[in-house]
Amino acid sequence: MGTTGGDSEMEHAGHDHAVAQGEAPPSATATAAPTTDSDDAFLSGGSSRTHPRHSPSRNGARPAPGLTPGTVALVAPSKPARSRAKRLLDLGLAVAVLPLAGVVGFVIAVLVATTSRGSVLFFQERVGLGGRTFRMVKFRTMQPDAEQRLREDPELWSTYVDNDFKLPAESDPRLTRVGRLLRRCSLDELPQVLNVLTGDMSWVGPRPVTPDQLEDWGSDSGAYLSLRPGITGWWQINGRSDVQSMDRIAYDRDYVDSWNLWLDLRILVRTPFKVVHGKGAF
Repeated sequence: MGTTGGDSEMEHAGHDHAVAQGEAPPSATATAAPTTDSDDAFLSGGSSRTHPRHSPSRNGARPAPGLTPGTVALVAPSKPARSRAKRLLDLGLAVAVLPLAGVVGFVIAVLVATTSRGSVLFFQERVGLGGRTFRMVKFRTMQPDAEQRLREDPELWSTYVDNDFKLPAESDPRLTRVGRLLRRCSLDELPQVLNVLTGDMSWVGPRPVTPDQLEDWGSDSGAYLSLRPGITGWWQINGRSDVQSMDRIAYDRDYVDSWNLWLDLRILVRTPFKVVHGKGAF
């Protein structure tokens, strides 16, 4: 699909904030932790490494964050994670779209490679089912020095913080020309079909978060850890990036509590209309 490898692109707003939260740019304090992983194959299946701060128990369950040190809360797989029908839907849809995704992905890869310097794909560690981490893959949409530019521009950083750790695509100077278009139609996420095939993600579920972002879920973290994160989900069709982070968590929690296969089908049918409309796409 194109050149693989990590890059310095920060995850786009509306999906997460990839640097430490705060009221001053990281350059004014300590250097922020890198937001990307080292180069390696992204087809790693389910045997991905686990973030040291969130080590699972031997049976794969993960201590929920925010608990008293030494206290362990094991998270059992929820109904959607146990559903064979949901997994069959994931695999069937992924296999069905793979030929078209391959053709479209090749064209996008050529455009990304020929219009800006840097790697074609962007990888980042995310937390999945049971707290196991995996490498989420997307097309790169930002300039290679995107993280540095955000750190060193106080005005840009202030806008980023004030806007719930995201920047509108139309005013984000770090985006490439092709990247801006990919963001608007969500085609930057096309490679995540591979994450679905490997079992790290589902078509429908909460957006995958970084280990640090999982702290934002607080007492609801068990709900996130109980199923596979998704390419689309309940909050995406209810506003996408216009939804604030705490409301997004509430939407995802409701999805876990009320899940059934028909809900997944409803979300999958409504997603293309939201993408075409473009509202809330950062």
